[in-house]
Amino acid sequence: MENKHTGALSGVGFYATLAICLLAVGVGGYFLLFGGQETAQEEEEEAPQTAVTAQAPEIPAEDPVETVSPAELTEEEPPEAEPAPVLDDTPVVAAIPQVVVAPLEGEVVAAFSVDQLAYNETLGDWRTHDGVDIAAEEGTSVLAASGGTVLSVSDDLLMGTTVVVEHADGYQTTYANLQEMPPVAQGDTVTAGQVIGTVGTTAPAESAQGPHLHFSVSKDGDAVDPDTYLNG
Repeated sequence: MENKHTGALSGVGFYATLAICLLAVGVGGYFLLFGGQETAQEEEEEAPQTAVTAQAPEIPAEDPVETVSPAELTEEEPPEAEPAPVLDDTPVVAAIPQVVVAPLEGEVVAAFSVDQLAYNETLGDWRTHDGVDIAAEEGTSVLAASGGTVLSVSDDLLMGTTVVVEHADGYQTTYANLQEMPPVAQGDTVTAGQVIGTVGTTAPAESAQGPHLHFSVSKDGDAVDPDTYLNG
């Protein structure tokens, strides 16, 4: 009797155990199937929120950096250098002072007069006088009043043997009523105080005054008072 009951109990226990195992498998499969779906659904619902909350902030785009190749750097032209100051290397030559001397020492027998008429004893009329007449013995040396170049040597119909010397700054000096054959010729260079002739009586227009030098000065063609030129 004991063996029968034991076998029966053993059969019941086996089936009970089997039922419990099947139940456990069913419950586990249920949770595995439906629980997985719910988890996936929850993940799908949460994914957009995660994507929104995890959105990275926008970073402003930086300006592109211009790159320069070494070849371009070497091809750049260097800045133009400032021009060097131009130096004037012309040698400085000291100006030679203008030396003026009296062409003859003597008494003035006819003064300079271009603003009013003066009486001419030889011609017996009134006329202007563009120079001064300095009395001296015939043959007295006549000097160049200043350095210059002999412009002309001539025999004038009214003023006799005449020498004209050209000077700087437009000046000319005239020496008339000289003796014939003066020691200078056209083109000669003369210095102040050099003898250019001698006192004579060759001027038909001034013969009444005796031996004398007719000395006149002009600047750019205009008559100048000889006294101003000699002492100015």
